[in-house]
Amino acid sequence: MAKIIVHQDKVTNPEELTSLCPFSAIEYNDGNLEINAACKMCMICVKKGPEGVFEYIEEEVKTVDKSKWKGIAVYVDHVEGDIHPVTFELIGKAKELAAKIKQPVYCLFAGHNIKSKAHEILHYGVDEVFVYDYEELEDFRIEPYTAVFEDFIKNINPTIVLVGGTTLGRSLAPRVAARFRTGLTADCTILDVQENTDLDQIRPAFGGNIMAHIHTPNHRPQFATVRYKIFSAPERSEKPSGKVTLCDIEEEKLDSKIKVLDVKKKEKVESLEDAEVIVVAGRAVKKEEDLNMINELADLLGAQTAGTRPLIEAGWVDPRKQIGLSGRTVKPKLIITCGVSGAVQFVAGMNNSDCIIAINKDENAPIFNVAHYAVVGDIYEVVPKLIEKIKNGELSVNQLMDNKKIVAGAK
Repeated sequence: MAKIIVHQDKVTNPEELTSLCPFSAIEYNDGNLEINAACKMCMICVKKGPEGVFEYIEEEVKTVDKSKWKGIAVYVDHVEGDIHPVTFELIGKAKELAAKIKQPVYCLFAGHNIKSKAHEILHYGVDEVFVYDYEELEDFRIEPYTAVFEDFIKNINPTIVLVGGTTLGRSLAPRVAARFRTGLTADCTILDVQENTDLDQIRPAFGGNIMAHIHTPNHRPQFATVRYKIFSAPERSEKPSGKVTLCDIEEEKLDSKIKVLDVKKKEKVESLEDAEVIVVAGRAVKKEEDLNMINELADLLGAQTAGTRPLIEAGWVDPRKQIGLSGRTVKPKLIITCGVSGAVQFVAGMNNSDCIIAINKDENAPIFNVAHYAVVGDIYEVVPKLIEKIKNGELSVNQLMDNKKIVAGAK
């Protein structure tokens, strides 16, 4: 950390010195010249002020003994033992990172009546699953789950902790990170690790206009949350490896001021993240009725329909069907964008798709930078032709993903 200090004994004209700072960060209060929170550390005051009045000081940075922290931990996100698939994706990434630094992969599994479910995780190459199985953990309540997470970290000392970017994970991870006074990077899209175990965390920032590279070299553990469908899950092995360890915790730590009166099951809907084929409607759709042709194309391909932010804000598409930084992250086998310009916020939510077909009449549209196949044309001409060819049996999903057929399919 750095700061600028003021040597009060050398101040002669305090009122004049307040005008040095273009950010109004210099104040004269009760006979003292002070630097306030508006300071940008530009050091104009040091350079242009009277000699010796302002001084820039680098404070000594406290370091952490990284040798005391070992292993990469993944929090098992689940509902009544039904493990969320983002957990397996994080296990896959954890194994990749652990191989670079030659450290083990752990899982933290907390809940009630989950011991039998823990053995399933061993089929994905985890070294050890730590299970906290208590009746008080049957329903998710933030206090006991945070206490369990804290207990796990204090006992195991993992250098990196990965948590799924689900509703539960986004509530739990920051609370645990705060208890260890360490950093947390949310919604990472790229993760890598250095030889000294420092985690490179990359995520979109400023609305997706830049990619921020974040690391916390002087704090442990290093926390990161990752959305579903960002990474790939490892193949399930028929033969399990690793072991399951049952953990104990003082039951008073599981006390909570929250009392669960009732649990209502959420209506199950087909998740956009799980769709293998998606057709996306963009700003080029002129009116709500025109979505009928997008829906027809999706139905013929056995696909789900989705939309970009303008269509969501217009009320034409369900908000749960929005793709992008402020919507869903998807990774289908095939995605067809219809009249989508390709803003960075949208692209960040779908650029990992196996096959991207973009239809846009603007040949300079940014979407073509990430598309595998580009169709330059008006959606009101191209989409009906695609529908006609599919109905006539001339075109299928597999053919759309085949580079030998795409040109014929778009004519």
